[in-house]
Amino acid sequence: MNVALWIVAGVLAAMFAMAGVMKSTQPKDKLAENMPWVEDVSLPTLRLIGASELLGALGLILPAWTGIAPVLTPIAAVGLAVIMALAVVTHARRKEPSAIGFNLVLLAAAVFVAWGRFGPYSY
Repeated sequence: MNVALWIVAGVLAAMFAMAGVMKSTQPKDKLAENMPWVEDVSLPTLRLIGASELLGALGLILPAWTGIAPVLTPIAAVGLAVIMALAVVTHARRKEPSAIGFNLVLLAAAVFVAWGRFGPYSY
């Protein structure tokens, strides 16, 4: 199970790191081409979402890998789960069912990592 948790955390970290860098650095107009929901948020909010995703991605891997404050790994997973729950609400409001499904998968993966690292497979 430990290996499965590492794999899921690694995949989540890669996905959130890419998304976080993109949302933190690219112009809003360019992001709106592929992510129409960005029109509903201000630029500072978009940058905050991106920074939160990037920090969450780092938090999934670095604390456990270095052994420095490994309790931050499940906390990061909970934070990313909250971001995905809010994303589900946003996409539901915009009537974007395909985005809702993708966010629910990421939410479930983040909850799995949080459960495993807080519970029976903590460090």
